[in-house]
Amino acid sequence: MGVELSMPDSVAEIAAGPRGARIGAFFDLDGTLVHGITAAAHAGHRIRNRQSSLGEVLGVVEAAARYRLGRVRFAPLIERAAGYLRGESLAELQALGERLFAERLAARVYPLMRQVVRAHQECGHTVVLSSSALAIHAEPVARHLGIEHVLCNHFEVDERGRLTGAIARPVLWGRQKAAAVQRFCAERGVDLAESYFYADGDEDTPLMTLVGRPRPVNPRPRLAATAAERGWPVLRVGRPR
Repeated sequence: MGVELSMPDSVAEIAAGPRGARIGAFFDLDGTLVHGITAAAHAGHRIRNRQSSLGEVLGVVEAAARYRLGRVRFAPLIERAAGYLRGESLAELQALGERLFAERLAARVYPLMRQVVRAHQECGHTVVLSSSALAIHAEPVARHLGIEHVLCNHFEVDERGRLTGAIARPVLWGRQKAAAVQRFCAERGVDLAESYFYADGDEDTPLMTLVGRPRPVNPRPRLAATAAERGWPVLRVGRPR
């Protein structure tokens, strides 16, 4: 059976553990650091400003539903979304991402996860936001929390800095995300066997099994079952007000 960690216990465990940059602390984004899905703020903005066609809205809803039912892989889903933005300026999307974070997402960062991030930073750990989200959604959160390193998905752009409608390969999700973390650790001298990983979804089980200190956060059912089977400590955090 897995054990549930309270926030004081979790922070105390970090403070009492090994220190230094060879210890990694990897954080998923949606559902782990932030309540909900960060990309929803951008989708809502497009709908409110009538930038989305009815076909786009219905297409995203259908693709999301099929993904949740396990009938579509993540890569085609994110590439479909990128296709709707073909021709847009990356610089303008980055600026919009910063504004939407300040207006709609900053208040959705879990206060207790801020404490966990800060505890790792105070121990001199290598703190990394490792997410399948796009950079325009992930990087504002990382800057807000003082996280230096970000591993996430990126749009492909042309010579004018405009989106081609494709995502840079490989698309980071599941095993590809775990592989990206392994490469990062090899380049930076981070010891995975001594490192932490915080995430909420079963798609991150491949990385959970690689780190020495897996920490499911508000895990969804399949990850919760795996945590109970493997005896991984589970962290429960309350919804931001």
